[in-house]
Amino acid sequence: MADMRTPLSKVRGLGSTKSGTSHFWAVRVSSAALLPLSLFVIGLVVSLAGSSFVEVRATLGQPLVWVPLMLFILISLEHMRLGMQEVVADYIHNELLKVTLMMLNSFFVVLVGGICAFSLLKIAFGA
Repeated sequence: MADMRTPLSKVRGLGSTKSGTSHFWAVRVSSAALLPLSLFVIGLVVSLAGSSFVEVRATLGQPLVWVPLMLFILISLEHMRLGMQEVVADYIHNELLKVTLMMLNSFFVVLVGGICAFSLLKIAFGA
């Protein structure tokens, strides 16, 4: 397979710079979206403190509550995945370990996201 890097990047030992900007913006946009969503979730948790299970279930069943909560969960998980991807790419130098950790990171996000989405939808739509 031909090496498509420039001679300067070969000398410096740098990789491809094709996805750095999109990754940078994805992290920034997700963190900007998480700011108001985090405030909403904190307010929700504080307002539900001491409530009974029935009251909490009724509150979480309202679309104006479960939709932002679902967005918070999904955007938080994507933000975490992107952050861990950056950490692994920067600090893990063994390629096999790096690929393994990247895969585990993605699997973990999908697993936790699926469990959270299932649980919240089950509460919201009553089962």
